[in-house]
Amino acid sequence: METCVAEAPAKLSVHNIEKEFVLQGHKIHALEDIHLDIEEGEFVCLVGPSGCGKSTLLNIMAGLSKADRGDLRLDGNPIDHPGPHCLVMFQEHALFPWLNVLGNVLFGLKLKPHLSPKERLEVARYYLDLVGLSNFEKAYIHELSGGMRQRVALARALAPNPRVLLMDEPFAALDALTREQLYGDLQRIWMQRKKTIVFVTHNVREAVCLGDRVVLFSPRPGRIRQIYDVDLPRPRDINSINLAVHATEITTALKGYLKEAGAVAE
Repeated sequence: METCVAEAPAKLSVHNIEKEFVLQGHKIHALEDIHLDIEEGEFVCLVGPSGCGKSTLLNIMAGLSKADRGDLRLDGNPIDHPGPHCLVMFQEHALFPWLNVLGNVLFGLKLKPHLSPKERLEVARYYLDLVGLSNFEKAYIHELSGGMRQRVALARALAPNPRVLLMDEPFAALDALTREQLYGDLQRIWMQRKKTIVFVTHNVREAVCLGDRVVLFSPRPGRIRQIYDVDLPRPRDINSINLAVHATEITTALKGYLKEAGAVAE
């Protein structure tokens, strides 16, 4: 007699999520019938043009916004409020200028009240070393470059050890060279820690460079059109030919969906 073993639930499970907004008297259907399962330790990139619902979905995942319909679960449990289980790293670093680098990372560890002061210090310094800023713990935010500030923000988000790290276009405001350096840093950190990451971007190459899977959204209403597996070895170079081939395939599909959305709008 065969024994049936139930499959473990996905780390983050999104089923039938829908979200509407009212803007100047007009109803905006931001998300429609969103289904997505994200596994433990997976790096998933959500990509699409502005207004396709990527950040809206990320905010719902974080518990910062509620879906109108659907089911959202983390480790099998509903997400209905923000908390340390899912932390968000935004495009703006949101660091405190009156605290130094170490103080900013320690602030994030207030989410771990069970840790002793000594343990918090050890954890903060571990993550500053992980992002390459162990020699800058006494520096203040105004003394850092844009890329260094985002490294501090990344260390602060990682230090409480969230079950899922949500990243909303964290590198969009940086110059191209700094972004490329951070792509390498983030891949190295992910390979060491295997943190479950959901990363929002409108940059297709960035998504292919970082993600195990790339989830392609289209607007009007926001919905998932395709999911691409990225089987390129890590670490990946955003300028590589193989990466460009993957990115071109996704970009071509995206242009087709945008043309379709435009035709519908007309």
